[in-house]
Amino acid sequence: MFILPQTARFEQIVKKSRFLAIAIPVENEDEAKRRIAAHSTADANHNCWAWRLGQAYRFSDDGEPGGTAGKPILAAIEGQQVDKVAVVVTRWFGGVLLGTGGLVRAYGGTAAACLRAAELVPFTPTVLATAELGFSDLALVKARLAAIPDVRLVSEDFTATGASLTLQVPEAELEALSRLVSDLTSGRTMVKAAG
Repeated sequence: MFILPQTARFEQIVKKSRFLAIAIPVENEDEAKRRIAAHSTADANHNCWAWRLGQAYRFSDDGEPGGTAGKPILAAIEGQQVDKVAVVVTRWFGGVLLGTGGLVRAYGGTAAACLRAAELVPFTPTVLATAELGFSDLALVKARLAAIPDVRLVSEDFTATGASLTLQVPEAELEALSRLVSDLTSGRTMVKAAG
């Protein structure tokens, strides 16, 4: 999985129509909506878009025939394995009809070319997790967690019997981490997703 550290642009002409793709990093749905609106061009014929944030996504054909613009843009995002991104592809009609297949290729191809040309940074989806530890297990578990590169201690709140740890953990490693902590504490503690 990758993220986009900064806005990227790509432009091409397809059968006299001008296509401009702008890929924008976003952190949440409201930001995606605002940034799409800000990068849509009023004098263009169509401002089609798609965004993806983890498992959530949306797309719009903005007046093009259904399925010919938004879905191909989303497919380009997924094909390049980019998360936390919105892509707007703006079209200025050049007088030549492209047909549904041509529209799919033009919108999806412009979005994909924009993302391929962009600087992408590897990204590991993480979740917040908690563990309730007794004093007898605290030092050992903290030492083992500190040795795992992608696990980060967010907070440590002491209680009368030990401490409550909040951790930032790679989503794919949560189950393995829970097993590790359970093994280290002889089953007294499990790591659970927060919330």
